[in-house]
Amino acid sequence: MKLSQVKNILKTVEAVNFNLPDGTTVPEHFHVTEVGLITKTFIDCGGTVRKENVINFQLWDANDFEHRLKPQKLLNIIELSEKILGIEDFEIEVEYQAQTIGKYDLDFNGNDFVLLNKQTACLAQDQCGIPTEKPKVRLSEMNNEPSCCTPGGSCC
Repeated sequence: MKLSQVKNILKTVEAVNFNLPDGTTVPEHFHVTEVGLITKTFIDCGGTVRKENVINFQLWDANDFEHRLKPQKLLNIIELSEKILGIEDFEIEVEYQAQTIGKYDLDFNGNDFVLLNKQTACLAQDQCGIPTEKPKVRLSEMNNEPSCCTPGGSCC
């Protein structure tokens, strides 16, 4: 989800809620401790230099149970970050502390923001020899010679 989408949603909702991938909810007294720009420059396994920019929201579950982040307050934090940090309309990545700090993609289900598990992938599959599609094999075309490891076979 891009920053512009988050801003548009915040203008229409009455509360800011985040659902975790396991179906539980981030406690409603959470704080957004950071809105930042993360730039990652790296080389993939094929030798291509890449650069990624994401906007980071860090959620923190504090012990101040009376705290409730209102949509307008989060929108103000985002707008200040855009102004001060020069943030553009990049994808959002959310950090949230469980057993360790987890990084999530972001979606919206019509009522709440939803944290989605991130996935890794090879960015240079053409260099690694990874097939783009699993090869389809017909069993009827496979070698049908009897195996020695069948009942009555001589392998055991």
